Amino acid sequence: MRPIRLLAAGFLAAALVVNTFAQQTKPLRALLITGGCCHDYANQKEILKKGIEARANVVVDQIHSADSSTKPPLLVFGNADYAKGYDVVIHDECAADISDPAVIQGVLAPHRAGVPGVNLHCAMHSYRVGNPGERAEAGSERAAWFDYLGLQSSSHGPQQPIAIQFADKNHPITQGLADWTTINEELYNNIQVLPTATPLASGKQTVKRRDGTTREDETVVAWVNDFQGTRVFSTTIGHNNATVEDARYLDLVTRGLLWACGKLDEKGNIKPGYGPKR
Repeated sequence: MRPIRLLAAGFLAAALVVNTFAQQTKPLRALLITGGCCHDYANQKEILKKGIEARANVVVDQIHSADSSTKPPLLVFGNADYAKGYDVVIHDECAADISDPAVIQGVLAPHRAGVPGVNLHCAMHSYRVGNPGERAEAGSERAAWFDYLGLQSSSHGPQQPIAIQFADKNHPITQGLADWTTINEELYNNIQVLPTATPLASGKQTVKRRDGTTREDETVVAWVNDFQGTRVFSTTIGHNNATVEDARYLDLVTRGLLWACGKLDEKGNIKPGYGPKR
């Protein structure tokens, strides 16, 4: 029995060391931006904060606007230093009619300076200059936000279940994640996927036409992007609260955040000190 007791004691000591290390590691500071049209941001911001903080050594601060228009008066506008002191910015705003190039450049300023980004759902349909349905030339004024995202989208289909399949299961973000089918969700189109982006997952949706026939739509729904050397993770999934609070969705978002901050190793393991606190 003595060797077994010694082995158990060794495991306990190792666990205590890991837990102590996590407690001593300074948490990542994430800035979550929410507000604007068409979503229950009042609840979703709390779901995201709670879900991310439960999964990683991250403290999520919030900038929120209760304005439900397509031009929410977010405090980041006109303040290029809004992300000062933060390790990552999570864009979950819906600001489809914020089209002033100077304002957009201000929103992008921290990311141009090297602050990683995470972008959720309607962030892909924000900060649009001109017709978003027309391909924007990389590097042009119209493409500023798309260059950052790594993908251009302009619209979505009806709310129907989306079958999510991970295309790159060897990426650090996706290792250990399983395919799943969402509840009713919006499948965003892909006008273009930029060469700097790496697709991670596709979504397939069966859409019923007016004549009773059906069609299968499939697009990229999760990806990473190299934005001038800055890591960016995005997913277009996340319209409804039930999806946002789904453990599979929160796992994906949290792992995307950790990867963007360089806290996942090549095998997808969370680096010491950045896992959940026990």
